[in-house]
Amino acid sequence: MKASRRTVLKSLAMAGLTQHGRVHSAEKLPEVFRKSQKQDEKRLDCEILVAGGGMAGVCCALAAARCGSKVILVQDRPVLGGNASSEVRLHICGADCSGRRGIPLCTEAREGGILEELRLDNCVHNPQRSASMHDLILYDKCRREPNITLFLNTSVVGVKMSGTRIKDVICHRPSTEDIFRISAHIFVDCTGDGRLGYEAGAPFVQGREAKSVFNEKYAPEVADRQTLGSSLLFQAREYDKPMPFEAPPWARKFTEEDLRLRPHPPAAGELDYGFWWVEWGGQLDTIKDNETIRDELLSLFLGIWDHIKNQGDHGAECWALEWFGFLPGKRESRRFVGLYTLNENDVLSSRPFEDAIAYGGWPIDLHPPNGPDAKDSPRITGEFVPFLYDIPLRSCISCKVENLMFAGRNISCSHVAFGSTRVMGTCAVVGQGVGTAAALAVSEKLTPHRLIQEPTLVRKIQQRLLRDDAYLIGFRNSDPADKATIAHITASSETEDAPAHRVVSGQSRSVHGERGAPPDRAFPGTHRWMSNAEAGLPAWLELRWDEPIKIREVQLIFDTGLHRLLTLRHYPKFAEAEFWGKPQPETVKDYTLEGDVEGNWVPLVSVVGNYQRRRVHSLTMAQPVHALRISIASTNGIDHARICEVRVYD
Repeated sequence: MKASRRTVLKSLAMAGLTQHGRVHSAEKLPEVFRKSQKQDEKRLDCEILVAGGGMAGVCCALAAARCGSKVILVQDRPVLGGNASSEVRLHICGADCSGRRGIPLCTEAREGGILEELRLDNCVHNPQRSASMHDLILYDKCRREPNITLFLNTSVVGVKMSGTRIKDVICHRPSTEDIFRISAHIFVDCTGDGRLGYEAGAPFVQGREAKSVFNEKYAPEVADRQTLGSSLLFQAREYDKPMPFEAPPWARKFTEEDLRLRPHPPAAGELDYGFWWVEWGGQLDTIKDNETIRDELLSLFLGIWDHIKNQGDHGAECWALEWFGFLPGKRESRRFVGLYTLNENDVLSSRPFEDAIAYGGWPIDLHPPNGPDAKDSPRITGEFVPFLYDIPLRSCISCKVENLMFAGRNISCSHVAFGSTRVMGTCAVVGQGVGTAAALAVSEKLTPHRLIQEPTLVRKIQQRLLRDDAYLIGFRNSDPADKATIAHITASSETEDAPAHRVVSGQSRSVHGERGAPPDRAFPGTHRWMSNAEAGLPAWLELRWDEPIKIREVQLIFDTGLHRLLTLRHYPKFAEAEFWGKPQPETVKDYTLEGDVEGNWVPLVSVVGNYQRRRVHSLTMAQPVHALRISIASTNGIDHARICEVRVYD
């Protein structure tokens, strides 16, 4: 008689195995099988551990790795990008104020450096504006960097201290049932919630300081624990037929009166991207109550969508939900206490800091903690900052834990200043600044506490950031190793306001004008060479030296239209204005480098199809050259050549 499947499975279970070889009773198995059930602890060593793979963490890890440090990057989600990832889909705002109307074209406030590189990659390789493609671009960038070891789905769960220093960080990866014990020289918390620093006992604050603490006009009279809330975004799609929607019974109900201060589309065409003001939870603990906040945000969002679809004419009859998030886009939780706390007065006065490593420019942008439930309160309280402002390194170093740094929304600032520093474009440039500083600390065998006490080393950090196309207010290239600064510079043609010698002005962008850099630190001018359009293309720029030099490296900074918005947004109407899906028209496309060797022009480099702003060419030259010539054959749109900066190293 044939045994039933249930009988067979029962027999296997009694033997300790299923038909698939799974363990059911460890006591009946050999020792090798019992050990395989345990989570392994693996010991890893690096020079810099970066916890958190949002925009701050990615830029921090890339900066440190490119400066020569061995980096481990751990991210607790399956993708990089944090709030900019496909899981949340917030767009990256920054000092350019998301392309706010009224900023003159001479103000090039858009972030440079690594973030600009990522934006340009995204713009060219992601014309469809796919959120998942953005995930891939970040992942690919980290995978290609030989000095980065990337761990996804890996969370910081503990810290081992040695006095006032972190010795090891304990990380858990549930997907492989692994535990990692990671030692490093410097630890950087870019987790947003500050999990690493929290486990290390680093001092932090949550909530709003009283007005008296920093004399801030936007602070409350009495301190409290309230923060900005979290958001869930959505994307909708228009169809050629009516698309009904029925809200679940637990969804909230809203009226026009409830939403009178929360503009929602009176017509279709604005429904393809969610409303940032669908936010909630700042009156709770945005860490401990995150699951409750998620549930209530779903109720809020679906109730608002039900109102748009079924209550009155909002032009949404043929629209249906395409995607909506289940992971809250968190704005605020812990803020660490650093060696300096940036506050509202620093932001509004654009106070200069000698240890500046980044800049901001987003408005002071404070929201009611309970979002739409504060129906009589405006969506935003605050004001535009008058100028770009400095973010100091001291605000990124723990006041207590000697080898702990931080970047992103958890830096040391007041709640009001946080209203400006919190946006991802600013978090990203802080990340690059911190990664660069951490790498120098490693090479000098110093803790961040010691590093910040050495003005010469701080200036070295700043000069490296400028070399890597980061912008710092009022700082210019003073690198003595840059041989371009001592060259005689000529060109095939030039314009009166953008002559050839501007490529060594020391600043690679123009930031004078309304809400640009403070006038005393703006250094007005075009800060680039532009060939004469009437002379046409090709055009060339030449650097000639009194004595021949062997060139090891040439760095070029091209114009990529920093006066424009350029960020992945799911509004189709923005794509054309941003030149999305193609290189920026000002950017040099095809060019060559040649060296003058004893009167003969020798080809050195040939590039076709460039779209990036910063290009670095490493050369192996047997003979010294008297001159370097950069010949531009074509651009990606405009009728003349533009180069913002040239650097030459021997």
